[in-house]
Amino acid sequence: MWWTRLKALIVKELLALLRDPKARLILVGPPLVQLLVFSYAATLDVTNIDLVVLDRDAGAASRELVQRLEGAPDFRSVVPVAGEAALAAAIDRQEAIAAISIGPTFSRDIAAGVPAKVQVILDGRRSNASQIVAGYISRIVQGLGAEIAVSGGRAPPPVDVVARNWFNPNLIYQWFMVPNLVASIALLIGLIVTALSIARERELGTFDQLMVSPLRTHEILIGKVIPPMLVGSVHLTLYVLAAVLVFGIPLRGSLGLLYGSALFYLLSVAGLGLFISALAATQQQAILGAFLLLVPATLLSGFATPIENMPEWLQPVTIVNPLRYFLIIVRGVFLKDLPVAEIAAQTLPLALIAAATLTAAAWLFRRRLE
Repeated sequence: MWWTRLKALIVKELLALLRDPKARLILVGPPLVQLLVFSYAATLDVTNIDLVVLDRDAGAASRELVQRLEGAPDFRSVVPVAGEAALAAAIDRQEAIAAISIGPTFSRDIAAGVPAKVQVILDGRRSNASQIVAGYISRIVQGLGAEIAVSGGRAPPPVDVVARNWFNPNLIYQWFMVPNLVASIALLIGLIVTALSIARERELGTFDQLMVSPLRTHEILIGKVIPPMLVGSVHLTLYVLAAVLVFGIPLRGSLGLLYGSALFYLLSVAGLGLFISALAATQQQAILGAFLLLVPATLLSGFATPIENMPEWLQPVTIVNPLRYFLIIVRGVFLKDLPVAEIAAQTLPLALIAAATLTAAAWLFRRRLE
């Protein structure tokens, strides 16, 4: 009999989600928007760079340098300017992120075997992008210098560094971003759907009917937890398929281990959502509470910046964040075939967080009934 009662509540919760236009919008809209925005727009790669060049030399070496800049795939345009005033104006108006000034003795100095200077002016208002662009230009200039030295019979630079990137050889940023979305979208959907469950009952006036039904308190809580977990599992599956089939990200690890750890992750998220829902009196309060928790959880998870870069007093706060552990699991399963022992080490905190949050939500739920 208990299974019949629980099944009826689960079906009721799923129908309430699927029949409500606002709920359907929440289930479809935010995941789709985040997939498009974060996968394509939210990237730290710097491409389509606009440069301006002031070439006061017009010699063979300066023309070779300009041609190499024009041929680099990351530079969209390399525009020559006539003087320093035009160069400064392009930076001031943000028409270019960098400007290169080649002195009148550039080719002569290179032919004489003396150091030749190139001035690079960067737009400091875009500090991160400027540093990356400076690295691009430095590599091109150093490569030209090394070839000229060898062709002139001089010794090449003593050290030649060849970088090898493990797990993501071409440094494709989507290989980092899309697996992160698998975890963050599951958090978003699971948190909002669970937070709305009890609040919706109160707002619609069906909460008292639920309490006088044959369902026991723990059965009500279980029935409120399972539907968000099912919805979260569906979204997780869709994002895994999109990562592999659309973005071409390799899935090197075990899919079974990924779903096994996702079970405890979704349980911990559902516990947080139930806690918010037990506190909220209306659906609006529940949504605000979910987003109030969602933003700090994302920022403190290592999604955008490493936890090790955070202040030491802030790092212990991340210990209670379930997204922190599941991000490690998702990225590890996708990119480097994370061992079973490491997945278990990251899943154990998720199980503890799930037990703590579900216990706290059950206590608060019973307390609100008194």
